[in-house]
Amino acid sequence: MFRLNLKIALRNLWKNKGYTLINILGLSIGMASCILIFIFVRYQMSYDTGYKNGDRIYRIVSNWKATTGDDFSQGVPIPLAGAARNDFAGLEKVAAIQRSVGIIRVKDNAGNDVIKTDERVYYTQPDFFEIFDIPWLYGKPAQALAEPNTVALNESTAKKYFGSTEKAIGKSILFSNNIHLKVTGVFKDMPENSSLPLKIVVSYTTYYRKDSKSWGSVGSSSECYVLLKKGMQISDLAGPMQQFNKKYYKEESGGEGQQYHSFQALKEVHFDERYGNYANTTIAKKEIYGLAVIGLFLIITACINFINLATAQAVNRSKEVGVRKVMGGLRKQLVVQFLTETFTITFIALLIACVLTEIALPQVQNLFKANISFSLFQYPIIFVFLVVLVLAVSLLAGFYPAMIMSGFSPALAIKNKVSVNSGSLSLRKILVVVQFAITIVLIIGTLVIIKQMNYVREKPLGFNTNAIAMVYIPNDSLSLIKLNTFRERILRVSGVQNMSYCQIAPLSGDVSENSFEYNGKLNKDFQVRTSAADENYFKLFDLQLITGKIYLKSDTANGYVVNETFLKKMNISNPQEVIGKTLEHSGRKALIMGVVKDFNDKSLKESISPLVIYPKKDDYYNAAIKMDSKQMMPAMKKIEALWNSTFPDYVYSASLVNDDINSYYEAEQITGVLFRVFAGVIMFISFIGLFGLISFVTTQRTKEVAIRKVLGASTVELVKMLNGSFLLMVFIANLVAWPLAYLFVSKWLEGFTYRINLSIWPFALAMLISMLITLVTVSIRSYKAAVANTIDALKYE
Repeated sequence: MFRLNLKIALRNLWKNKGYTLINILGLSIGMASCILIFIFVRYQMSYDTGYKNGDRIYRIVSNWKATTGDDFSQGVPIPLAGAARNDFAGLEKVAAIQRSVGIIRVKDNAGNDVIKTDERVYYTQPDFFEIFDIPWLYGKPAQALAEPNTVALNESTAKKYFGSTEKAIGKSILFSNNIHLKVTGVFKDMPENSSLPLKIVVSYTTYYRKDSKSWGSVGSSSECYVLLKKGMQISDLAGPMQQFNKKYYKEESGGEGQQYHSFQALKEVHFDERYGNYANTTIAKKEIYGLAVIGLFLIITACINFINLATAQAVNRSKEVGVRKVMGGLRKQLVVQFLTETFTITFIALLIACVLTEIALPQVQNLFKANISFSLFQYPIIFVFLVVLVLAVSLLAGFYPAMIMSGFSPALAIKNKVSVNSGSLSLRKILVVVQFAITIVLIIGTLVIIKQMNYVREKPLGFNTNAIAMVYIPNDSLSLIKLNTFRERILRVSGVQNMSYCQIAPLSGDVSENSFEYNGKLNKDFQVRTSAADENYFKLFDLQLITGKIYLKSDTANGYVVNETFLKKMNISNPQEVIGKTLEHSGRKALIMGVVKDFNDKSLKESISPLVIYPKKDDYYNAAIKMDSKQMMPAMKKIEALWNSTFPDYVYSASLVNDDINSYYEAEQITGVLFRVFAGVIMFISFIGLFGLISFVTTQRTKEVAIRKVLGASTVELVKMLNGSFLLMVFIANLVAWPLAYLFVSKWLEGFTYRINLSIWPFALAMLISMLITLVTVSIRSYKAAVANTIDALKYE
């Protein structure tokens, strides 16, 4: 029976080529978009999964509660791991992990460099590999990382450095030009969808700050993971964690400004943007769910098109239905036949959608910077999704038309006098309203995202960013001696205007926060962000001094400059009041010499930090170089040559400040691209659907149009008559979409501390676009019906 239905379905589809083509086109584009969204969502949701004890793995994170707002960090004080190991009876394993960066050198037997590269390394304790069951190819973590100056490499790095994993064992690499590390283990590559991009793991006993006792300094490079004992729930540790916080912070903070720690489940590390992770790949779950909703909208829109086109064709097939019923056909058999046609169209559309997905996949991978795969064998869940997608679309799109057409009265059907749901509130009209409401929400969302991203790019940040490069500077004792000579040589390069040694650029995600004493008294309300920079830093970045002066040229902290936010958090209204007061952090005590005007030190998603800037040669990791924008490219080449001749044992690394700032908004830029693409796709699908519905209406009203024309109605009047109801439906769709779009864009904008004010124009423009599309689409088909030969329409009567 199915074979017969399939043959009939293919014959009918071939007979109505235009109808079939439009349906397949709409469905295939919608399904391809939906498949791309699914494989991306699957990839994101698979982050940090697959560990045997994954449900018992947690990360300890840091939090600060203050009246001016809460702050969060993935980092913890260095002594926390040891304290947690002793104080929490409910923890089976505790492991500290510390990220660092430096030059890795691999030499041959003659002492020549085979490899010289700048790499991130991770100091960690052996327990880390018992918490995370990462397979080891050679060695065992308990022994391999127990001794100082030992290192384990991942499989790819071992092959890159030594040719094979086996040859790597027992060999040495040089780290930061002074630490010889013996390779004692090789472990499997971490998956790409991991928040822990480990390649080079050094024993924690090698870490130079491992014995630090400071609880007042928190850096984002220091993390701590724990494994709960079996049967232990995280709620069981709420009380012990509270006691832990009181024990170690009772003298250093209190009240509203209290620093405290909490447990974060491993499954949340990738999705909690407040803290971040080593891979810098956080994405909010609301964005993933938002994409999933867009995918659902795309399928719904494609199904609405199918329903509209199928019902438009129903009248043309009424005689076929009547004859089948007269010949003894049952309604159930007709429903199966029509559903078979729908399934055939959907299956063909799926095959085309798979081809479109493969074509679009490289662009999607480039957009998300992720190795997203469309492999049915590697990820069987994708195959399951495709099967469910075909069945769901076939049912959603085909059931209503099948029930309508199979329910025709045989007598009326043979006489071609059937009426398909002609009521004023027909399902088709509701579907058009829904379809365009979805389109309008996406149009408004796209317009708001574009405006916000333009605002982010154009908003003054409080400092100069144009034609400034941040060039890495090694800070070992030998390199520090060369800094003055290097500066003199750089300033002689044509096109270079100024240079400053500093820790970071004014806006940076490299956060270092410290507790501090102000005028001899420990501040308990908040911590300050600290940044080391020489006296040229302020002029180079055009930082505006409000009062006081810049500290003198010095290799050590001889004065501090604070920002306006520091004063606000200290409840000081007169900037002059802080001049001459003492400030001490991390053992560095000096006078506050100046107050600088606020500038954005983080992305515009976050508020400005209380900031302290000070000179300290040992903390300079970058040279900020200001250039003439017209001579920037040749200047950069000369700078690189000078750098390589000055620091031959290191690897040159540079970036432009503007590029670094733009990188903070990659997620939002991706969202903007997605909205533009999917808004365009849905508009295209809606165009097809609208064309199908006007085709249905003109078919149903052919005789009415002909009679009106005979009675003297002009073509313009007939087009206006046919357009009126559609423009009304789109207007109603706007009324439905506006509050939904307002809720969505308002929620999205809440992610930015600095954001645009919502105005009426995106909503008005969305209405104009939707009305214009409707007017053009409907008018083309209406005009064709209005100028048709009236005799052809009336001759049957």
